[in-house]
Amino acid sequence: MQQPSICVFCGARLGKSATYQAEAVKLGGILAARNWRLVYGAGDIGIMGAVANATQAHGGDTFGVIPDHLVKWEVGKTDLTRYVVTENMHERKKVMFMNSDAIVVLPGGAGSLDEFFEVLTWRQLGLHEKPIFLVNVEGYWSPLTALMDHVIAQGFADASILEFIQVVDDVDALEAALLRSFS
Repeated sequence: MQQPSICVFCGARLGKSATYQAEAVKLGGILAARNWRLVYGAGDIGIMGAVANATQAHGGDTFGVIPDHLVKWEVGKTDLTRYVVTENMHERKKVMFMNSDAIVVLPGGAGSLDEFFEVLTWRQLGLHEKPIFLVNVEGYWSPLTALMDHVIAQGFADASILEFIQVVDDVDALEAALLRSFS
């Protein structure tokens, strides 16, 4: 495999815990050190901006994708290795997905949930086999994993859907999981 590309879905806000930003910064350093390209939403705010700035600060490759209507709102980061402006959110997700080898979900809001469920659904339907990682910083995604257990218990999904997701507690565990995925 050539240089792996890691798609990172995450918040355009910092959230209430400083640990969210700290883990995003740490991830940026790991991506650069491993020569893994960051593929992300091209914003310069929130933990989205934190992971990109950290990747750049360590000399890493960055590929940002942002829809035209969010360039001002998310402060489009034009100094990336590659900066793509799309027409809409659907195209943004598609370009990010198509240019990645693995999906990582850091803490985030409705947009991050939308992105997560779309790639999970595509995986469930057999449209890809890319690994999907939930970085459960300080238990942030625990309510989501509980909801998925509930969906399974109520008969709306097969338990096999959980096999498509790897839940890790922090970016150190994520790094080890990514290394296993790429070996």
